[in-house]
Amino acid sequence: MTLDEETCYRLLKLVETKSDMSQRDFSRAMGVSLGKVNYCLNALLKQGWLKVRNFKNSKNKLAYAYLLTPKGIEQKACVTKRFLAKKYKEHKQIEDEIAALKIEAAALK
Repeated sequence: MTLDEETCYRLLKLVETKSDMSQRDFSRAMGVSLGKVNYCLNALLKQGWLKVRNFKNSKNKLAYAYLLTPKGIEQKACVTKRFLAKKYKEHKQIEDEIAALKIEAAALK
């Protein structure tokens, strides 16, 4: 399994806004498997983009909080720019496809 750009972006965004979510919560919010979230979090921890802290949650259980490191904040900006560029490219491709379909549909009349 590789750490794809979209998963990385979405996970970093969630960590930045909701650091006390569990891995299961991240999984549900992102619509990916728990295993994928675990793999990605561990990869980001190894890269030094995240750090993890223990805390007691409302059920008085020990839980983890994932926090962006200064390096993680910097890298999130880079990932966001690349993800945005990818989405712009996809948007342009969809616009081109719609234009071609309009021409095709007009020719069928």
